[in-house]
Amino acid sequence: MGAGDDLFSGLLSKSAAVPAAARGVARSLFRLVYPPTCAGCNRMTGGEGALCSDCWRDVDFIDRPFCEVLGIPFARDHGEGVVSARAIADPPPFDRLRTVAAHEGTARKLVHRLKYQDRTDLARLMALWMLRASDGTVDACDCVVPVPLHRGRFLRRRFNQSAELARHLAKAADKPLLAGTLLRVKPTERQVRLSALARQDNVRGAFSLALGREADVSGKRVVLVDDVYTTGATVGAASRALRKAGAVDVTVLTFAMAISGPI
Repeated sequence: MGAGDDLFSGLLSKSAAVPAAARGVARSLFRLVYPPTCAGCNRMTGGEGALCSDCWRDVDFIDRPFCEVLGIPFARDHGEGVVSARAIADPPPFDRLRTVAAHEGTARKLVHRLKYQDRTDLARLMALWMLRASDGTVDACDCVVPVPLHRGRFLRRRFNQSAELARHLAKAADKPLLAGTLLRVKPTERQVRLSALARQDNVRGAFSLALGREADVSGKRVVLVDDVYTTGATVGAASRALRKAGAVDVTVLTFAMAISGPI
């Protein structure tokens, strides 16, 4: 569903008694004023929640072969189940990472529009791509948990992009969404301009389970949702909090990953 559909639904929701035929006519008229556009460049498209051919070709999807733990693509196929040297030398606190695409081009635009331009209508499209990229881990999980914002930042931004992605993902997969289980208890600086080491220091001790909510994840297989994976500092800290509360398996699922290229 796109921004136009959100507006259309909001208008019709004020009059639940509108007949189906009238709704169809109203939608057709609405589309004359608000035609569907590409989620990446705003060029007119044939339907909502779609990309034009140019933007589609610009998405650098991450497919196998990749490291089974970190999800980083390999330059060549090393065989099934291979783990990268990076994952062996420095094992992450989560079990695996899966992502849709490299954080560049169209994928970067979608993340930016969702996060900074309040384009929450893009979250459903992005979440459906994430479901396909999850490698079956969403189907096998017990619950979906978004990386939370600190309440101060949430009040300034008015929404949490990770929670929006998690909400649509959980709905599409018919899985429980635990939006209030994991909390960001420490305000942190924005990670964008920090070094990898500074990012780890910034988020150390930033996450905790809500009081009395440990049972939500204890013994459970959890999918932890975020928009972008960069150094792994944020999802690493969040994963440690889930592990401490008893989660037996943690999959990190993001829409994009910042990588320089295959390894």
